[in-house]
Amino acid sequence: MANRVIHFELQADDIGRARTFYEKTFGWKIEQAMTKEKGGMDYWSVTTGEKSEAGINGGMYERPKENPLNTYDCTILVDSIDKAVADVKANGGKIRREKAEIPGVGHFAAATDTEGNFFGIMEATDWKPN
Repeated sequence: MANRVIHFELQADDIGRARTFYEKTFGWKIEQAMTKEKGGMDYWSVTTGEKSEAGINGGMYERPKENPLNTYDCTILVDSIDKAVADVKANGGKIRREKAEIPGVGHFAAATDTEGNFFGIMEATDWKPN
């Protein structure tokens, strides 16, 4: 199917710090996939869940000095919004909009990671991802 988001990328000033944040906060698996020495760039693959679950995987790379990307706002589906908010704070992130109900959907909070990237957190109550 066309026109679906199939991959995301995060830029980070400090790859280790960002990797620790996402691994500890959401349990993502982050592994280096390419290196400059092998003709490419330093690039890490980001696995967010099992292939059988709804969602997408992505990548991470060092924020370039020229033409840096400031944000691509994605939303992360979580089992517990309260736990996710606490985990974001505990791992160095910030909550920029506190938990609020979206009628017919669930609860949403807006956050910032350790690198200044924006993302959303969603606990679905009445909505199911396809």
